[in-house]
Amino acid sequence: MSAPEISRRLRCAVYTRKSTEEGLEREYNSIEAQRDAGQAFIASRRAEGWIPVADDYDDAGYSAATLSRPALERLLDDIRAGKIDIVVTYKIDRLSRSLRDFHRLWEHMTAHEVEFVAVTQQFNTTDAMGRLMLNILLSFAEFDRELDVERARDKMIASKKKGLWMHGVPPLGYDLQNRRLVVDPKEAPLVRWIFQQVAAGMPTAKLVAALRERGATSKVWTTRNGRQIVGKPIAKSLLYKMLANRTYVGELRHGTQWFPDSHEAVIDPELWAKAQAATATRPRALPSPDAPKIPFPLRGLVFAADGRAMTPWHTTKRNGRTYRYYVHTRALHESAKLLKLPRVPAGELEAAVIEQLRSVLRAPELISAILPQAVALDASLDEPQIMVAMLRLHEIWGYLAGHEQAQMLQLLIERIVVHEDRAELRLRPLGLTTFVANLSSTQPLRCPHE
Repeated sequence: MSAPEISRRLRCAVYTRKSTEEGLEREYNSIEAQRDAGQAFIASRRAEGWIPVADDYDDAGYSAATLSRPALERLLDDIRAGKIDIVVTYKIDRLSRSLRDFHRLWEHMTAHEVEFVAVTQQFNTTDAMGRLMLNILLSFAEFDRELDVERARDKMIASKKKGLWMHGVPPLGYDLQNRRLVVDPKEAPLVRWIFQQVAAGMPTAKLVAALRERGATSKVWTTRNGRQIVGKPIAKSLLYKMLANRTYVGELRHGTQWFPDSHEAVIDPELWAKAQAATATRPRALPSPDAPKIPFPLRGLVFAADGRAMTPWHTTKRNGRTYRYYVHTRALHESAKLLKLPRVPAGELEAAVIEQLRSVLRAPELISAILPQAVALDASLDEPQIMVAMLRLHEIWGYLAGHEQAQMLQLLIERIVVHEDRAELRLRPLGLTTFVANLSSTQPLRCPHE
């Protein structure tokens, strides 16, 4: 009977390492012994198609504490180039003594479909027992990493409880001394003035304009490594962050936790409460004719299933065509491939939402329930006319300008929650009544104060 035909040749690379150069001058040293053991193991598997590669990967005089080793780097390059199918070592610690580093190397191997064998430890990922041992080792590596994360988190929380600043650049109005926040006498009056104007009811746009006239900027800072952070004019985004930052009342944040009395407050509790009350009663900012050229009528309304906002994003191709999307906020900072939720084409989502709204607003039971409430708000409303207008919304919609359509959507919709297989539309309870009232009015759409 002829020997079974070997369908595939498996190219095997033997990696050897010795921490010191001591004894390398001997006629038969540790590196050679490791290499011979690896070659012998490969020869014993010749019937399975194992063959040695011509190159040697020997790191003599290199510690396993680092992955920066010439032969190891060359081995990884050859793995990336597809020249190796199996890596063979005398023991696992020849490759790495660190579970964490071994995990990184193993991830690199699996990404290129390369197996691993340790000759003297019965460690062979080409069979089930070897893969079981590997999973046990990697479980310990994962456990070790999680312990490190927990220790780092506990240290961070303990530091913040002691009032230590752990966030890099301090907020406007504060300076750093011995890693603690101290009030900056030059910047703190500006921060107080901002909160005072908000508490007094000054519109945000007017406040931003006043700050620009004063020449006020964001924090000017020099980092430890000497990098200069230049102050920029205070825009609405920074203003909103300042108004929501409880650091100004003497607290430090960790996740959703706030630790009180961590440092001296710039804003007293009474002024803070007035400013928060003033911002809470302001209506949602609505798009206007001066909105950005790329329209996103659902801006600020779209959220992912995990509660995070989905940000408007667009790209323009060489042919001049623009593609619009609503993108998960994390996808702007991380690899979108790691997210289960893909970016959502804006046109498709907007069309689906508008069509759903049209269906809802034409429903007889909804019309019957809403009309009495609208008439109660304004007795001058013509009930039959409003009913006809709601039933013919699809015709009215086409006559609305883009910013008017956006106003209507913002008025009616509380939020849109995008799941992997569907989108959930949540309406504003008072928005429907106000919308009906506005249908008979020539005045701009009003936003309800909920």
